[in-house]
Amino acid sequence: MKIIVAAGALKGSLSAEKTTVAIVAGLLRSGGTLELVSMPIADGGDGTLDAFLSKGGTRVEAHVQDALGREITSAFGILDNGTAVIEMALAVGLAQLERSEVTPESALRASTYGLGELIKAALAYDVRRIVIGLGGSATTDGGTGCLRALGVRFLDAAGHEVPSGGGSLDRVATIDADGLDPRVRAVDFLLAADVTAPAIGEGGAARVYAPQKGASPAEVERLDANLTHLFTLIHKQHGIDVRTIPGGGAAGATAAGLMAFTGARMASGIDTLLDMLEFDHELQDAALVITSEGRLDHQTLQGKAPAGIAQRAAAQGVPTIVLAGGVAGDESALLEAGLIPFPIVPAPMSLDEAVRNAEILVERAALRLGYLLKIGEKLQR
Repeated sequence: MKIIVAAGALKGSLSAEKTTVAIVAGLLRSGGTLELVSMPIADGGDGTLDAFLSKGGTRVEAHVQDALGREITSAFGILDNGTAVIEMALAVGLAQLERSEVTPESALRASTYGLGELIKAALAYDVRRIVIGLGGSATTDGGTGCLRALGVRFLDAAGHEVPSGGGSLDRVATIDADGLDPRVRAVDFLLAADVTAPAIGEGGAARVYAPQKGASPAEVERLDANLTHLFTLIHKQHGIDVRTIPGGGAAGATAAGLMAFTGARMASGIDTLLDMLEFDHELQDAALVITSEGRLDHQTLQGKAPAGIAQRAAAQGVPTIVLAGGVAGDESALLEAGLIPFPIVPAPMSLDEAVRNAEILVERAALRLGYLLKIGEKLQR
């Protein structure tokens, strides 16, 4: 029995790679006759770089600024086909900040400048395509910090550079793109994300995601107003309207900013990865796919990795089992989408306990699943 283990990260506890290893270990302990294909996955967020590099490529270190302007060591990947892969969260992500640093003040001044530094470092490798995973950012600056690093200037009425961060965008009077790095225009940018939110408005970047980045209700209103000002100005001065494009709100509207000045295109994070990993080819003789998710709910069906995997697997008649930390909402909708939930947690326990013991819980869940698969084999005989 060929089984593809395409596991994603369990947020706050296990990376995609560690989750995959734990599932494989549990299945092997069950003693079944199995052919296992390990394929850690991600949808643009945590683990995106590692997932792309799982089939080969080079990891390159780079010194960049984090969201609060401090120098850190980050990394990007160069694949054998001339594609660079950047995981935004490894530069300007929430995970780079201490919990105490995620405040209303930091929500206003957090900058994507470090993402632009990663892009510049990748451009030095003469790549043809750059895939940017946009999940997990700490920023709501419309991508202006990133664009600054690439040569775009955001000037106030007196012709001075406006300070970094979404909190200062209302002061922008002129956007000068004459200094944009010319190499940008020669590269195909793909923005990998699992969100459909636009840049501004009720369901936009600030209102939906800024609270997770420390913004209070007052800062949320301010950031949305500032983003509205920014993208209206881009429309007036450069003739490019990205205000309502689905997905433009990804990473604090970084997606919209990059679409405006780099010609970047939105892409499903999980579909981009699965194409690169030749997932459909692996499915041709597979009997089962196993993936993972911390919490299965209605959001899972809105572009997240398990839904993308199940859709492709179902097209080839292959079932998908999801090892899940929890299931909420309408379970029938998950089943209709081809997702068969299988619990990681075997008994009532606190979230802290589950996170602490995630690795062993995942392995034991895979062991139980392996025993069930053995029973299924015997019944078929």
